Amino acid sequence: MTLPALSTAAHLINAPLLYKGKVRELYDLGEHVLIVVTDRISAFDYVLEPPVPAKGTVLNKLSAFWFEQTKDLIANHMVHTDVNRLGDAVKDKTLLDGRIMVCRKAERIDIECVVRGYITGGGWRQYQSTGEVNGIKLPEGLRKNEAFPEPIFTPAAKNDVGHDEDISLGRMKELVGEELALQLQDKSLMLYTFARDYCRKHGIILADCKFEFGLIDGEIVLIDEIFTPDSSRFWDEANYALDIEIDSMDKEPVRTYLASSDWDKNSEPDPLPLHVVEETIRRYTDIYRRLTAASL
Repeated sequence: MTLPALSTAAHLINAPLLYKGKVRELYDLGEHVLIVVTDRISAFDYVLEPPVPAKGTVLNKLSAFWFEQTKDLIANHMVHTDVNRLGDAVKDKTLLDGRIMVCRKAERIDIECVVRGYITGGGWRQYQSTGEVNGIKLPEGLRKNEAFPEPIFTPAAKNDVGHDEDISLGRMKELVGEELALQLQDKSLMLYTFARDYCRKHGIILADCKFEFGLIDGEIVLIDEIFTPDSSRFWDEANYALDIEIDSMDKEPVRTYLASSDWDKNSEPDPLPLHVVEETIRRYTDIYRRLTAASL
């Protein structure tokens, strides 16, 4: 049975809504937080219509997979993903199955921890104009999509409204303190290296990724999502090349369609065509199957 796309879970949850992001909704269960991953999709800071069926399930199950894979490297906030344990807190277990995560409450650290293994995207644009990425001076003559000798840590200060702000490690130390900044850098690089090597065994390049961390009783824990198509740039090894725009394994069909349309990026865009939605579904389910060897 194919379930309908879910734009919001507000009508399905008997608990107070704490926060509504572009994709995730957080509900207060008292001791814990319930995260529901919807099928909403965003691009260029707009939430688009229609939602993409199964996208939220892919994101949630991939995060759960990676939290399990990395739990011996660093603690995370996941308690369980079993909708049947929620009792009366949910009104329709069938619609929510696969897209919920019950988590420990954490104090979010307002830094987006970005690790880049390859120079591409926003990092490439910074390098072209300054020769640096987030204040890190890089060698001359790097080519687009080239792998760094070692991955680099390029944090951003989180903004709940608008774009996050790329910052240097020095600025991050000023914001959160030197000790915490260095700990987050080390943990981010460790996680990236682990996942990069895992992906490589499955014919996938992890070009870059971002993490969010929080504090629980003074302990640093992973929160939010991890190594999903929404938080990471995955390339099929077969498509890798220098000096080109590599077609990434995520919502690239959406970005490509919008960029080539006559949309002005300053107003609500028209609904996405069916073929764009279908190709996006295919990519999300493909990356999930290739990384987990499981079906949805």
